[in-house]
Amino acid sequence: MVINETDVVVRYQETDQMGVVYHSNYFVWFEIGRTRLIEQLGFDYLAMEEEGILAPVIDIQASYKTPVRYGQTARVETKISEYNGFRVTYSYKVYTEDNQLSVTGTSTHVCVKKSNFRPISIKKHFPKLHETYLNAVES
Repeated sequence: MVINETDVVVRYQETDQMGVVYHSNYFVWFEIGRTRLIEQLGFDYLAMEEEGILAPVIDIQASYKTPVRYGQTARVETKISEYNGFRVTYSYKVYTEDNQLSVTGTSTHVCVKKSNFRPISIKKHFPKLHETYLNAVES
Protein backbone atom coordinates (compact mmCIF):
# COMPACT_ATOMS: atom_id res chain seq x y z
CA MET A 1 0.00 0.00 0.00
CA VAL A 2 1.22 3.48 -0.90
CA ILE A 3 0.21 6.53 1.15
CA ASN A 4 0.88 10.09 0.10
CA GLU A 5 1.22 12.75 2.79
CA THR A 6 0.68 16.36 1.77
CA ASP A 7 0.74 19.40 4.04
CA VAL A 8 -1.73 22.23 3.45
CA VAL A 9 -1.36 25.60 5.15
CA VAL A 10 -4.84 26.93 5.90
CA ARG A 11 -5.45 30.22 4.12
CA TYR A 12 -7.88 32.82 5.41
CA GLN A 13 -10.20 32.47 2.40
CA GLU A 14 -10.67 28.76 3.22
CA THR A 15 -12.31 29.55 6.56
CA ASP A 16 -15.68 30.75 7.78
CA GLN A 17 -16.36 33.56 10.30
CA MET A 18 -15.32 31.24 13.15
CA GLY A 19 -11.87 30.72 11.60
CA VAL A 20 -12.75 27.08 10.86
CA VAL A 21 -12.06 25.52 7.46
CA TYR A 22 -15.27 25.61 5.46
CA HIS A 23 -16.47 22.07 4.72
CA SER A 24 -16.20 22.15 0.91
CA ASN A 25 -12.52 23.11 1.06
CA TYR A 26 -11.67 19.62 2.32
CA PHE A 27 -12.73 18.32 -1.11
CA VAL A 28 -10.15 20.64 -2.68
CA TRP A 29 -7.56 19.20 -0.29
CA PHE A 30 -8.65 15.67 -1.25
CA GLU A 31 -7.95 16.57 -4.89
CA ILE A 32 -4.53 17.94 -3.98
CA GLY A 33 -3.73 14.67 -2.18
CA ARG A 34 -5.05 12.55 -5.06
CA THR A 35 -2.99 14.45 -7.62
CA ARG A 36 0.14 14.17 -5.49
CA LEU A 37 -0.43 10.43 -5.00
CA ILE A 38 -0.72 9.96 -8.77
CA GLU A 39 2.53 11.90 -9.20
CA GLN A 40 4.19 9.86 -6.42
CA LEU A 41 3.24 6.71 -8.34
CA GLY A 42 5.05 8.11 -11.38
CA PHE A 43 2.15 9.31 -13.53
CA ASP A 44 1.10 12.66 -14.94
CA TYR A 45 -2.62 13.41 -14.89
CA LEU A 46 -2.16 16.29 -17.32
CA ALA A 47 -0.58 13.91 -19.85
CA MET A 48 -3.68 11.68 -19.62
CA GLU A 49 -5.90 14.70 -20.27
CA GLU A 50 -3.78 15.63 -23.27
CA GLU A 51 -4.48 12.10 -24.60
CA GLY A 52 -8.20 12.84 -24.30
CA ILE A 53 -8.81 10.93 -21.05
CA LEU A 54 -10.53 12.45 -17.99
CA ALA A 55 -11.16 11.00 -14.52
CA PRO A 56 -14.39 12.54 -13.20
CA VAL A 57 -15.66 12.03 -9.68
CA ILE A 58 -18.67 9.69 -9.56
CA ASP A 59 -18.98 9.69 -5.77
CA ILE A 60 -17.47 11.68 -2.91
CA GLN A 61 -17.96 11.42 0.84
CA ALA A 62 -16.63 13.20 3.91
CA SER A 63 -17.07 12.80 7.65
CA TYR A 64 -16.06 15.67 9.90
CA LYS A 65 -14.49 14.98 13.29
CA THR A 66 -12.70 18.07 14.59
CA PRO A 67 -12.02 21.42 12.90
CA VAL A 68 -8.87 22.67 11.29
CA ARG A 69 -8.43 26.41 11.81
CA TYR A 70 -6.92 29.39 10.09
CA GLY A 71 -3.15 29.56 10.48
CA GLN A 72 -2.73 25.84 11.07
CA THR A 73 -1.05 23.33 8.78
CA ALA A 74 -3.17 20.28 8.00
CA ARG A 75 -1.79 16.94 6.79
CA VAL A 76 -3.72 15.08 4.10
CA GLU A 77 -3.06 11.35 3.81
CA THR A 78 -4.24 9.79 0.55
CA LYS A 79 -4.26 6.16 -0.55
CA ILE A 80 -6.02 3.91 -3.02
CA SER A 81 -8.57 1.87 -1.12
CA GLU A 82 -10.29 0.09 -4.01
CA TYR A 83 -9.44 -0.52 -7.65
CA ASN A 84 -11.05 -2.88 -10.18
CA GLY A 85 -9.59 -1.87 -13.53
CA PHE A 86 -12.33 0.69 -14.17
CA ARG A 87 -13.12 2.45 -10.90
CA VAL A 88 -10.64 3.84 -8.43
CA THR A 89 -11.59 4.81 -4.89
CA TYR A 90 -9.19 7.02 -2.99
CA SER A 91 -9.37 7.33 0.79
CA TYR A 92 -8.39 10.46 2.67
CA LYS A 93 -7.57 11.36 6.24
CA VAL A 94 -6.96 14.95 7.23
CA TYR A 95 -5.13 15.66 10.48
CA THR A 96 -4.77 18.87 12.46
CA GLU A 97 -1.26 20.12 13.18
CA ASP A 98 -1.43 18.49 16.61
CA ASN A 99 -2.21 15.16 14.89
CA GLN A 100 -5.92 14.96 15.67
CA LEU A 101 -8.07 13.29 13.02
CA SER A 102 -10.13 16.05 11.45
CA VAL A 103 -11.83 14.57 8.39
CA THR A 104 -12.11 11.20 6.69
CA GLY A 105 -13.40 10.72 3.19
CA THR A 106 -13.40 8.92 -0.11
CA SER A 107 -13.75 9.82 -3.76
CA THR A 108 -14.47 7.38 -6.56
CA HIS A 109 -13.41 8.07 -10.14
CA VAL A 110 -13.68 6.44 -13.55
CA CYS A 111 -11.65 7.23 -16.64
CA VAL A 112 -13.67 8.43 -19.62
CA LYS A 113 -12.95 9.55 -23.16
CA LYS A 114 -13.23 13.33 -23.32
CA SER A 115 -14.88 13.11 -26.77
CA ASN A 116 -17.92 11.10 -25.65
CA PHE A 117 -17.63 10.75 -21.85
CA ARG A 118 -17.81 6.97 -22.12
CA PRO A 119 -15.89 4.94 -19.54
CA ILE A 120 -12.70 3.19 -20.58
CA SER A 121 -10.78 0.33 -19.07
CA ILE A 122 -7.66 1.54 -17.28
CA LYS A 123 -6.34 -2.01 -17.54
CA LYS A 124 -6.63 -1.95 -21.34
CA HIS A 125 -5.67 1.67 -22.12
CA PHE A 126 -3.04 2.26 -19.43
CA PRO A 127 -1.55 -1.14 -18.51
CA LYS A 128 1.38 0.39 -16.60
CA LEU A 129 -0.98 2.52 -14.51
CA HIS A 130 -3.17 -0.56 -13.96
CA GLU A 131 -0.25 -2.60 -12.59
CA THR A 132 0.91 0.28 -10.42
CA TYR A 133 -2.59 0.72 -8.97
CA LEU A 134 -2.88 -3.00 -8.27
CA ASN A 135 0.39 -2.82 -6.33
CA ALA A 136 -0.54 0.39 -4.51
CA VAL A 137 -4.06 -0.53 -3.43
CA GLU A 138 -4.80 -1.05 0.25
CA SER A 139 -4.74 -4.76 1.05
